[in-house]
Amino acid sequence: MQLRKQAPSTAALVASLLALPQLSSAFYLPGVAPTSYKPNELVPVYVNTIKPISGTADPLLHSVVSYDYYHPLFRYCQPKDGPKSVSESLGSILFGDRIKTSPFELRMGQNEQCKSLCKVTYDKGAAGFVNRRITQGYSLNWLVDGLPAGQEITDTMSGTNFYSMGFLMGEEKPPGQLAFHNHYNIYIEYHEVSGNKDQLRVVGARVFPESRKYTKDPATQCQEQLEPVHLDEESDAGTEVQFTYSVEWIKSDTAWATRWDKYLHVFDPKIHWFSLVNSAVIVVFLVLTVMSVLVRALKKDIARYNRLDQINLDDLSGTSALEDGVQEDSGWKLVHGDVFRTPPNPLLLSVFLGNGAQLFVMTGLTIAFALLGFLSPSNRGSLGTIMVLLYTIFGFVGGYVSARVYKSMHGEKWKLNIALTPLVVPGIVFFTFFLLDLFLWAKQSSGAVPFTTMLVIISIWFIISVPLSFAGSWLGFRAPVIEAPVRTNQIPRQVPPTTTYLKPIPSMLLVGILPFGAIFVELYFIMQSIWFNKIYYMFGFLFLCYGLMIITCAAVTILMVYFLLCSENYNWQWRAFLAAGTSAGYIFLNAMIYWVTRVSTGGLAGSVLYIGYSALISFLFFVLTGSIGYFASWWFVRKIYSSIKID
Repeated sequence: MQLRKQAPSTAALVASLLALPQLSSAFYLPGVAPTSYKPNELVPVYVNTIKPISGTADPLLHSVVSYDYYHPLFRYCQPKDGPKSVSESLGSILFGDRIKTSPFELRMGQNEQCKSLCKVTYDKGAAGFVNRRITQGYSLNWLVDGLPAGQEITDTMSGTNFYSMGFLMGEEKPPGQLAFHNHYNIYIEYHEVSGNKDQLRVVGARVFPESRKYTKDPATQCQEQLEPVHLDEESDAGTEVQFTYSVEWIKSDTAWATRWDKYLHVFDPKIHWFSLVNSAVIVVFLVLTVMSVLVRALKKDIARYNRLDQINLDDLSGTSALEDGVQEDSGWKLVHGDVFRTPPNPLLLSVFLGNGAQLFVMTGLTIAFALLGFLSPSNRGSLGTIMVLLYTIFGFVGGYVSARVYKSMHGEKWKLNIALTPLVVPGIVFFTFFLLDLFLWAKQSSGAVPFTTMLVIISIWFIISVPLSFAGSWLGFRAPVIEAPVRTNQIPRQVPPTTTYLKPIPSMLLVGILPFGAIFVELYFIMQSIWFNKIYYMFGFLFLCYGLMIITCAAVTILMVYFLLCSENYNWQWRAFLAAGTSAGYIFLNAMIYWVTRVSTGGLAGSVLYIGYSALISFLFFVLTGSIGYFASWWFVRKIYSSIKID
């Protein structure tokens, strides 16, 4: 994995991008530049939140709540002056990172054997709390020079070795008893820069935890086989635990720029590739089929309608239309006087469409930045930070699109449109996020976003995003109205009864499942990353799936609208938005199936958090895909009705 550093000026950045193949190994991204250490120099070790993971023996995830490393009941050793928080990015905080200093002293190249940290006593309450976390598969997360300290794992299917994110805080040993890890064998891999022994860089960090019940000085028992430590939940005296660690430095040929490759691993990549290619082929054939059917049918319809118009002109000159045996108008041309009629609730629809356009641009640019390598896992929280910033900046796009759409629908409450566009969807998201945060606060979880961070988000929202949205709306309302290619009748046409598959619910279910099928495979890996503490880095596949989803969403929605218009139903606006947005319902259903089969939250708070976050993601996806379906249908309807001659 290649990491790059941004050039100090715009001109230099442009020149660097143009010469990317030659300069890719010469510079690094900001915030992730390599740190070189001299022998015996102190290498910082930071501790992060304690999170649950699934093991190889038990693939279930037993909790979704994370805890601070220095939670009082864990009683881990602290630095002499107390733990200090390490500055983090906004995205890092939102994703639950709480990085702090640690008591571990790692000096470059200096091995240590059974070095004592501290001795603590676990009473019955603390012992029960820790034992429950061990049974739920909680893991410790350290950062050594920015690298996660994990365990080396072998993929049994491919035979490859990779490093996990974190290591278990305990295990079942012997069967039926829980052993608490109190000794850490730390193996640090380092690399000499160009053979210079005074410039050493950390390129790997592994930890093999052990459970050791010391009976005397740990230094004298370092090589002995000791009994494991079992935290007693019944004893009033408590369980005394001595924490120790050993350090071994290992010289490695791994270059600093590729040190993250050991952490980036996909289980069974053949199935991943096969499923993705299979989905892509199906989507391509689907789109080609839809486009060919529509093009052939529309060419035939437009030619017939234009022929009818010519025959009607001949009738005026005395020539009979019956001579050619051409029938009267039928199908989608009959509703030309109603197809651009203002839909019900145009204000709400325009607000959704504005936010959907904002999400569309933000998502596309975020995936593009990640694809180009600008969102490296070395720069923790960069993905979340860039998403928040891009969504904030593109409030201008949301306001402009919402205003243009509302004006084209001849809406009159333009002040309300300007106010609601930056408030409705972000307000729903923030309110739901705040309610879920209350559950995390109640559980004393480190995943709870601090109140100060909440204030920062609100400040960014109102100081930057809302004014930009207002500016976009002002320009949108000042722009000329988008005129319809045909006139709208004063009296609405009666909509005839429709067939079963074109009714709202069946059509929504049929249309929504196809975009979901285009992203189903990649969605599985994203779910693994979110809930199982794994790094997601397949942004090339994600970019491809995003494009396939857009094409599929547009194609199937256009097809549904065409059939709808042929059945003389001109109420296509909300139908297009809701049908395309139904793919979010399948995403939520998939999350619920994932919850039943892979996640065992073990409590009300965990269940509420999982369902709440899944619903929040599905809602944003509903707005995004609904907007894609609407704008594709809007383009299609304008195209076909501007291609025929209407008196």
